[in-house]
Amino acid sequence: MHDILTAPFLVELVRTATNMYQHGWDERNGGNISLLLEEEQVRDYVDVTHVLRTIPAGFTAPDLAGRYFLVTGTGKYFKNIQYYPAENLGLIRLAQDDSTVEVLWGFSDGGRFTSELPAHLMSHSARLAVDPANRVVLHCHPNNLLAMTFVHDLDERAFTRTLWQMCTECIMVFPDGVNVLPWMLCGTAEIGQATAEKMKTARLVVWAQHGIYGAGANLDEAFGLIETAEKAAEVYLKIARLPWKQTIPDVGLRQVANHLGLTVRKGFLD
Repeated sequence: MHDILTAPFLVELVRTATNMYQHGWDERNGGNISLLLEEEQVRDYVDVTHVLRTIPAGFTAPDLAGRYFLVTGTGKYFKNIQYYPAENLGLIRLAQDDSTVEVLWGFSDGGRFTSELPAHLMSHSARLAVDPANRVVLHCHPNNLLAMTFVHDLDERAFTRTLWQMCTECIMVFPDGVNVLPWMLCGTAEIGQATAEKMKTARLVVWAQHGIYGAGANLDEAFGLIETAEKAAEVYLKIARLPWKQTIPDVGLRQVANHLGLTVRKGFLD
């Protein structure tokens, strides 16, 4: 059995969490990460027949029964993950009853999975139905995207178009656009269900006055989605009160999409 601290999936998640903290996206214990893993990836690092303890999930996810996830813990500070991964992370499996979480490694101080696990697993289910390659869900609190939800129309088309217009790269990175939820109580099945529904049509879901969810085939993709949207939001906030003399017109956005063979969110361009 190899040391799990050397596992590529754990090393990359720790790097991503540290980078997110250094970007200022995950203050204190804000934010959470879940990485879907195959049994073939984990069985060289943990005994998959040995369950350390079980925790009621508090929800059901039948289509994810038996699946493995590396997740951040509730109340855990992202700044500490790189130093104490065994306390701040857990390798879990959703039991066959689809309502119990089996801890296979981690949460060594008696902790448990993030309170946003329902939203994460519902989002995984939604994205897997659209893209079977999806493996990652990230949640964090980027400053500029959060600020933008106070001053910008929360209409998804309008929100997306503003971000697309801030930088040529944006429509290239998220041609499926950005979905937006109004403020809702976090840590509940309701916001999890609402987020999962939004995940059916976009890999980025903004929670107004809170943060953002990003999904992708790997940690780099999910991180890059949020990073690009956050950069666009920063540009928008710098110029929002200034008179605009030009921006990227829709004809230009269409040229970018056509040049790269992108499928752009239907109805989001004039």
